[in-house]
Amino acid sequence: MAQIISFGGYTPQIDPTAYIAESAVIIGHVIIKEGAGIWPNTVIRGDENSIIIGRYVDIQDNSTVHVQPDQSLEIGDYTMIGHNALVHGAFVGTGCLIGMGAVLMPYSEVGNESIIGAGTMVTQRKRIPPRSLAYGMPFRVIRSVTDEEIAGVRTDVMEYYELAQKYKKNRRHE
Repeated sequence: MAQIISFGGYTPQIDPTAYIAESAVIIGHVIIKEGAGIWPNTVIRGDENSIIIGRYVDIQDNSTVHVQPDQSLEIGDYTMIGHNALVHGAFVGTGCLIGMGAVLMPYSEVGNESIIGAGTMVTQRKRIPPRSLAYGMPFRVIRSVTDEEIAGVRTDVMEYYELAQKYKKNRRHE
């Protein structure tokens, strides 16, 4: 069973349609909305401020989501956070892809429908404009994202939603 831990007077609020892996840890002032998927060994720590995980957000294995004491964190609907990503005190818009191993430093912002490449570091207080492809360490904006890429992110998010529902069903039959 996942570790759902109350902290600072807050208990995580998790929509019943969300999938939470058994090894996930969710602490404090966290809201996880409809259809979200939180995969194995993911840690979401709302111990110093609030975290809002949008509808159909997919946060893959070994990712960490944490806040700054003076800033809440929000991940917009239909966004995918890749394996081993670190999202720390950032704002991530709707329809984004944050690649595997990416790092979003405190107070950074990723605009709607943007793609952050695998291994990319978005440095503190930097803003990625909407519909941008950013890559590198530190990042730089490479180009605009195409309509096909945006549609591909949405397709991937919904495929992970379907997979998460299979995991939920399998859990009920064990």
